[in-house]
Order: sequence, then C-alpha cells, then structure tokens
Amino acid sequence: MNWLDALKYYQDYLRIERGLSDNSIKNYSFDIKKLIKWLKTSSIIDSPLVIKREIIQEFIYHIAKEIHPSSQSRIISGLKGFFNYLVFEEYRATNPVDHIESPKIGRKLPDTLSVKEIDHLIAAIDLSNPQGERNRAIIEILYGCGLRVSELINLKVSDLFFEEGFVKVTGKGNKQRFIPIGPTTVKYITIYISEIRSFQNIKPSAKDTLFLNIRGNNLTRAMIFHIVKELSSKAGIHKKISPHTFRHSFATHLLENGADLRAIQQMLGHESITTTEIYTHIDKSHLTQIINNFHPRR
Repeated sequence: MNWLDALKYYQDYLRIERGLSDNSIKNYSFDIKKLIKWLKTSSIIDSPLVIKREIIQEFIYHIAKEIHPSSQSRIISGLKGFFNYLVFEEYRATNPVDHIESPKIGRKLPDTLSVKEIDHLIAAIDLSNPQGERNRAIIEILYGCGLRVSELINLKVSDLFFEEGFVKVTGKGNKQRFIPIGPTTVKYITIYISEIRSFQNIKPSAKDTLFLNIRGNNLTRAMIFHIVKELSSKAGIHKKISPHTFRHSFATHLLENGADLRAIQQMLGHESITTTEIYTHIDKSHLTQIINNFHPRR
C-alpha cells in the first residue's frame, strides 16, 4: 500500500466511521500530506506500512525549525491518529509515533468580552440598514447560545423551537444538541425573520437556512468574521476578537454566574470535560469568591 492509497482509506474512515465534516478531514489530511512531501523530497521510499519511528522523528526535527510548538504538537497528534487507524485495520502491528513526545506548550486562555463590551458592540449596529436586524440577531445568538461559526451559518429555521425554549444545533461530526435560548435572543431572531427574511427573494437551496445574505443565499464563514471585525471597530473595541470570542464569553459569563461546568460542556458540545475546564482558569476572582462563600473553613 502506498501513501496516497493509505491516505484515501483514512479519509474514507474519517468520513464514514467517524462522521467528520469535509473541513475536519481536510485538516487531518494536511499534516499527513506534509510528511508525504518531506519523504519525497528526502528520497525516502518507505511505505506507511513499514516506516519506522526514527524517520518520523527526523521529520519532526525538520519541521520544528519552521513552526510553532503548538503546530508541532498538532502534527504529531494528526500522524498518531493516522497510524492508529493503520494499526486498527491491521495493516501494521505498531504505531511509529507512539513514543514521540509532543513539545510542552502553555495553555492559551481564550479572549473574552465583558457584558458591557458586548452591549457596546450591539449598539454599534446600524439598524437603518436591512442587514442590521440580521447582524443583531447573529450577535445575539452567538453570545446567547455559544455557537460555533459553522453551526451558525448552517442553522435552519426548522431548528428553532421557540415555544419549547430550545434551538437544535448540528455540531462537529454531525452531532446534534439542544441549547436553551433566552427571550432576548428569541425576540431579535423573530424580528429578523418577520421584518427582513420574510421579504427576501430566497434561493431554493436556502429556503430553510436562517441567516441569509442580500442575494437570499447562505452566509459564509468569512462574512461572519467580516461582520464581527467591522462592528468591533465601530464600537471602539481594541481587543482582537472573532465570532468565536462570543462563544468564549458565553461560557465564561455562565461560569462566573454559578453555572455547572458539565451543563456548559453540554451546551458547547464539547466531547470532553477537559476542553471545557479551560474556562475555570479565566476568572480567578470568581474561584476565590466560591471558596469564600462555600468552604467550611472560610
């Protein structure tokens, strides 16, 4: 089996067995392609079924000169997953990446906005423009439900269960979850639907898509980033923020106000609680307050 065949089989496995999106599969494949390119440049002909740890280690040393430790760690993790698949399918007996250590990297705390900053940003929206109502609804649901950008742009009108107080979200790996939706978010989405979306000429392929561009078609990830960047500039917010900042703010503000970490995990759609635990490192004053309020030796 050559490298390209092994990569194709792995991509099929990720798509069919793991249910990953095309974007995730592309990211997983990128690091394997880096190794394949390096092997070719180095005139190394070992197939994926016989390649040894020493060669993989040499590749890691090579890329370490050019990229950040966090990128090195991601590549090692990606290669480990690829060879785990080959072991699982019994194409080879061992994983050559098993004993290659990832570089030690600090955990980067996510940027967040205060409630006041979010209010300033929403106040900067030009509601005289028809797209203003849409943009306000977008910011409200990003912050009110903690959605990823991909979840936002794929949200359907049929995913809204306002009477029950939930919105259905399709996350990574096509996994679905229900997130509670508050009255403020419901209010602005309802205004957008009734006053803007209902009067648009909607493309057949986007009939059920909630947020649309001026041509009645799906919004792109890039457009959401542009909306947020433009609004942050108008609001005079000098932090480097993105649509994901609202997701971080959603989780941080819930935690600061006493929400259970596992409930936040479920709402964010994190597979592991350790991913959600990063938010416990953000506000040390909140943790001090918990000790002072609840510990018997306070």
